[in-house]
Amino acid sequence: MNGHHPTSLRTVLSAYPHTAALRSGELASAAVHLDFQDVSPVHKAFAPMVREQAYDLCELAIVTALQAIAYGRPLVLLPAVVASRFQRGCLIAYRPRGSLRPADLPGKRIGVRAYTQTTGMWVRAHLHEDFGLDIARSQWITHDPPHVEQYRDPPFVVRVPGGKGTLGMLRDGDVDAAILGNDLPQGDDFVPVVDDARERDLAWWRIHRFMPINHMVVAGADACRDHPDAVRDAYALLREAARRARPGTADPDVPQPTLFGFRQLAGPLDFTIDACMKQGLLPRRLDVDEVFAPARALLGSDAD
Repeated sequence: MNGHHPTSLRTVLSAYPHTAALRSGELASAAVHLDFQDVSPVHKAFAPMVREQAYDLCELAIVTALQAIAYGRPLVLLPAVVASRFQRGCLIAYRPRGSLRPADLPGKRIGVRAYTQTTGMWVRAHLHEDFGLDIARSQWITHDPPHVEQYRDPPFVVRVPGGKGTLGMLRDGDVDAAILGNDLPQGDDFVPVVDDARERDLAWWRIHRFMPINHMVVAGADACRDHPDAVRDAYALLREAARRARPGTADPDVPQPTLFGFRQLAGPLDFTIDACMKQGLLPRRLDVDEVFAPARALLGSDAD
């Protein structure tokens, strides 16, 4: 730290109920200043973070984070989940072209922003779990490259040029179904392929006891080396902001979008790694201890 001035960390975190106190400055620290960078949509921050440590602290999709670790990128994955959601309802069809059920998907073209997109990973995992679908029997139509440059898509993935986007491809009939996340469209023309998605999601949660992880938080390796105290303080702020967003004891029977701590995340992360391996998203099997080793060295037992 420089004198009595807080260390400034370039930070990308979306506006959530559990980040509001940080973004407003209501929750702050004398040791660290979170210098928020506005990136919208937030996934546009992911490639710069992975490729050039463009930020010191950054929200990052879990698939991208795991790929970055597997390919040796200079990032430290903190035990902090900032975005989770149920995923089965994110696979949609276009009603004017007729109904489409999960059993119809082999041989079909399914649009998704990128094969590595975390929502796509979860949807494919659920399709295999629920319906035994072989994801390689569908063609996955994408328009964005992976955030981690070293990764190569499997042969059943096709990247198409142009700026039409996934929803435009679905509407125009270029794909038979599409996976969308925060940009899931409203209106009666767009219908879920899994018609009992909510019931299946809740049944899955009752077994696994975590909501599928979308985004976690990473710190740049340079920031961890040069300003370890500031990164530790930033993690403590994140955790406190999430706690304040759900005051009192979190109801164990209500799925929570935020998870913090090595112990709480061990099982969910191991499950996520397995799902990634089954889809050819990782070059090798990662171990949870390996994934969290740099953060454990930085945060110690305070993060458990």
